[in-house]
Amino acid sequence: MLTLNYRDSRPIYEQIKDGLRRMIVTGAMKQDEKLPSVRSLATQLSINPNTIQRAYNELEAEGYIYSVAGKGSFVSGTADADAARRASLTGDLRKLMGELRYLGVTAEEAMTLIKEVYEQ
Repeated sequence: MLTLNYRDSRPIYEQIKDGLRRMIVTGAMKQDEKLPSVRSLATQLSINPNTIQRAYNELEAEGYIYSVAGKGSFVSGTADADAARRASLTGDLRKLMGELRYLGVTAEEAMTLIKEVYEQ
């Protein structure tokens, strides 16, 4: 299900959050599917439950999951979450493209890079 890369410089909760988000967006986890409990996932990954809880809290804030008291956390419909994530990433891309332009990257070079990404 999830794997951690201890050489990754990102905090562990971000790795968990990104892994779960990827599984939700790609359809590996379906709408209303129950996520593992905080305790069971923490045991499985041999990490502190607070780390899992933080990842779950952030995913819920982003709209990827929802919680039901006494029942657990579930995958939500991602339409709103996808739109918010798309807007966030588009803003990030605009900033990066502006910086690349400042550093002398031509429009043709940028388009080549975009084509490479979409062909992967």
